[in-house]
Amino acid sequence: MLLSLLGLGFPAVSLAAIPVVELHGPIQAVSSHFVVDAMRSADAAGAPLLVLRIDTPGGFDSSMLEIVDAILNGRTPVAVFVSPAGARAASAGFIILMAADIAAMSPGTNAGAAHPVMAGGGSMDEVMAKKVAEDAAAYLRGKVERRGRNAALAEEAVLKSRSFTEKEALEGHLIDLVVPDVPSLLLSLEGREIVRFDGAKAILHLKGEETRLVRMGPWQVVLSAIASPDAIFLLLLGALAGLGTELSHPGLVAPGVVGLICLILFLFAGETIPIHGAGVLLVLLGAGFFAAEIKLTSHGLLTAAGIASIILGAMMLVDAPVPEMRIRFLTLVPAALTAAGLSVGILRLATETRRHRPTTGSAGLLGAPGSAETPLDPEGWVRVGGELWRARASDKVGPGEAIVVTGLSGLELQVRKGAPHGA
Repeated sequence: MLLSLLGLGFPAVSLAAIPVVELHGPIQAVSSHFVVDAMRSADAAGAPLLVLRIDTPGGFDSSMLEIVDAILNGRTPVAVFVSPAGARAASAGFIILMAADIAAMSPGTNAGAAHPVMAGGGSMDEVMAKKVAEDAAAYLRGKVERRGRNAALAEEAVLKSRSFTEKEALEGHLIDLVVPDVPSLLLSLEGREIVRFDGAKAILHLKGEETRLVRMGPWQVVLSAIASPDAIFLLLLGALAGLGTELSHPGLVAPGVVGLICLILFLFAGETIPIHGAGVLLVLLGAGFFAAEIKLTSHGLLTAAGIASIILGAMMLVDAPVPEMRIRFLTLVPAALTAAGLSVGILRLATETRRHRPTTGSAGLLGAPGSAETPLDPEGWVRVGGELWRARASDKVGPGEAIVVTGLSGLELQVRKGAPHGA
């Protein structure tokens, strides 16, 4: 993965006692790396238990599978705790809860709704949808049965999209405990015998053990923010704007640097969140429409098409199974309108600049007014723009008379008598 290639793997954290790892928000590559690394650190430290406190709407299957594999194959027992009140473990979060050595929920929480959803929010044909749902149900059943939980009820979360309150989950033997907080959880687990996924038995001795809250570090928070759907969309627009400006105006440097940075971050984010190629192409097409608006007279039709293309591209850009992992409408509409305004404004300014007569260099001298300092018959001296120039006139010019520059030969001006046209 790009995370490893860039050296962005998260360093092991020294975890003493009982680590309490927080997993909030959608489950994606950055958050799954964080959780898995915390579990490995707990194994290395010989922690008696790891508490994974979750509040998630779900996320990507690949990230969920990494966490589940770490729970099933790690040496440290894992208690997955849906907390605090109001939290949920939906979709992929429910499967993680069911795979845990200990499954617990706080009052006022819910879990379930694990029916597979096609990436991007699209629909599948009936046969394919049934196959995917049955595969997900079998995967979940294999974990739940080994844990001694209610496999038939757990399957309903997949096949019927059922969601359960903490009371329903406890009464249905989906979870082991309902407790209000982590200290109550540890107190309830003291001396409890658990059976690991491989069949080995273990007794939890937690009395007197301290807990340590494990949160993402600043660098991990930044990476997680970059890997958010809204950030991915804005990075793509930033890359197009920066690189497009640099290509149309070589030498500005700053837009090109910003564009390259945005492009690299966009590619990184694409390694953590699946990106749909059609969405990228639509955003590129939208930028093309904006550029074409300056060249062609479309009375705003190309601009409207560009805005529509960017909005449609943004809606398709992130291949996400849950709404929380898709680009928000409040982000994509203002961003599309801003991109349209900036693109058209920059291109219009460039067009107007090209229409203006140059004011510097040899081209800037053509048509410039001046006055004769000495008689020109045909050669002499003239003053143009506050500077003295040797000049050759096409006809006789007296001292102080107005002249106009008609050409330049080396360091000698070609002039004619009279004022500039239109003056």
